[in-house]
Amino acid sequence: MAKSDELVTYITQRIVRYIETPRDVRRSQRQTKEPWMNKWFGMLPLALKMWIKSARIRRRERH
Repeated sequence: MAKSDELVTYITQRIVRYIETPRDVRRSQRQTKEPWMNKWFGMLPLALKMWIKSARIRRRERH
């Protein structure tokens, strides 16, 4: 019983905190998220994309 009471109070606190924060603050927090590609793989996808792009440009210049 005690654990369920703690869970209910935790969920209630989270809901109240969510409702009390202004809409502008919630939107600004949502917009500052890091892209999932960077979060999971770091800068590696960007570096790979830049490397492939430069290789294509060099290949076009040769022909």
